[in-house]
Amino acid sequence: MSSLYQNSPTSAEQDARLALLTEWLSSLDLVEVGSRRPASSDASFRRYFRLDVAPALRGKLGDTLIAMDAPPERENVPAFIHVQGLLAEAGVTVPAIVARDVERGFLLLSDLGTTTYLARLDSDNAAFMYSDAVDALIKFQLHSQPGVLPEFDRAFVLREMNLFPEWYLGRHLGVTLTEAQQAQLDKVFEAVTANVLAQQQVFMHRDFHSRNLMFLDQGNPGVLDFQDAVYGPVTYDLGSLLRDAYIQWDEEIVLDWVVRYWQSAKQVGLPVNPDIDAFYRDFEFMALQRHLKILGIFCRLNYRDGKAIYMGDLPTVMDYVRKTANRYTELKPLIRLLDAFEDKAPQVGYTF
Repeated sequence: MSSLYQNSPTSAEQDARLALLTEWLSSLDLVEVGSRRPASSDASFRRYFRLDVAPALRGKLGDTLIAMDAPPERENVPAFIHVQGLLAEAGVTVPAIVARDVERGFLLLSDLGTTTYLARLDSDNAAFMYSDAVDALIKFQLHSQPGVLPEFDRAFVLREMNLFPEWYLGRHLGVTLTEAQQAQLDKVFEAVTANVLAQQQVFMHRDFHSRNLMFLDQGNPGVLDFQDAVYGPVTYDLGSLLRDAYIQWDEEIVLDWVVRYWQSAKQVGLPVNPDIDAFYRDFEFMALQRHLKILGIFCRLNYRDGKAIYMGDLPTVMDYVRKTANRYTELKPLIRLLDAFEDKAPQVGYTF
C-alpha cells in the first residue's frame, strides 16, 4: 500500500503509459504482447499485467511473466529494485527481475502465481502458513543493517498516525477536534511513538500481510509489494502479519503465534525484548500505530482516489484499535474520543 500523496493519474495518462509499455515489451521479444491481461489491483499507482512467455522461452522463463507499470513521477522503481535485492540475498522468495526500463518505470518480473495467502488461509492451514511466513520474516530481519534503508523515525511515525485525524476523523466522520480532544489524541500519539521508537531496529517490509504473500509449493511464501521497506521497529512486520486488516484471528491464537515468533527470534539472536510480556506490549503498541494509519489510508483511498473497496475493512481495523486501546491506561483516552464520535459514523452498512 503506497503512502504517496499525489492525485490519481487520469485515464489518458494511463493509456499513454500502456502504449509505452506495449512498445517496450514488443522490443524485448520475451512475451506475447497480445496476451496481456490485468494481474492484480493495487492501492498505489502501480499496475500489473500478466503475459504469456514466448513459446521458445517457456522452459527457461516459465509460462507467464508480470509486467509492472510504475510511473516514475509517482513510484520509486529504484527502491523496488534495491529491496528486491536485499530480500533475495536474505533467501526470501521474491519476483526475479527479468528486464527493466528504470527511466520509464517498467519492470518485467517472474510470476509468483495467483494464490495469495488471503485466498488460501483457513483454520486448518493457518498454523503452517504463518510458520512459513515468520521464517521468511526472520530471514529478512537477520539480514538487517543500519544505513541501507530509510529510517522509520519520529517524523515518519507521526506522519503516518496523523492520517487518522485527517482522513478518518476529519473527512470520514466530519469531526473537528476541540483543543482538549486534540491534546488527548496528542498524548496517545506520544505514548505510542515513545514505545515504538524505543524498540530495536531491523529491516521492515511495512506491508507484510495476507494480500502481499503468495502461497507457493516451494519457497513459500512469495513476498510482494516491498518497495516501501524501511529500517524500523522489530515488531512492525509481525503486527502487520498477525493483526491483518483483511483477516482476523482469535486473540489467544495470535498470542500463541507471537510467542512462537519471539522464541524463534531469540534463538537466532534477533534483538527482541527479552521479556515476553514486554515484547507483547511492544507488538500491541506497534500494531496500533499501524492501524491508526490504515484507518486514515483506507478513507483516503475512498474519498480521494475513488477506491471504495477498502471501506469494508474499516470495522476489522477499528476492532483491533478499540481492543488494544482498552488494555492500556495511557491509550484509554483514545477509547473516550472514539465513543464521543461514534454517532457520527456514516451509515453505509457497517457498525463499529
